[in-house]
Amino acid sequence: MDTKGIDQMLGVLRATAAQATGQPQETGATAGGLDFASVLKNSIDQVNQTQHQAEGLAANFAAGDSTANLHEVMIALQKANVSFQEMVQVRNKLVNAYQEVMNIQV
Repeated sequence: MDTKGIDQMLGVLRATAAQATGQPQETGATAGGLDFASVLKNSIDQVNQTQHQAEGLAANFAAGDSTANLHEVMIALQKANVSFQEMVQVRNKLVNAYQEVMNIQV
């Protein structure tokens, strides 16, 4: 499983949290010039691509394609499921972080 996008997203969140609290920013979190929106979009696109690949394999298997292997179909479906669940957990963390930021007394 590719966790590069999630690691980048966490780095951006940490840098934003440090900036909001007035602490010095960690170098490397934004040194690559990555912004949060592009990291989030890339991660969602990867999950979407995994889902489409799994759906395609499942459709080929259901259509009776002789090259479709049940084991590969099941593995692809599980990868798609795990990546989707991971995305949901990241979304939940982002919503919690947003709510915490909104509750900060200024």
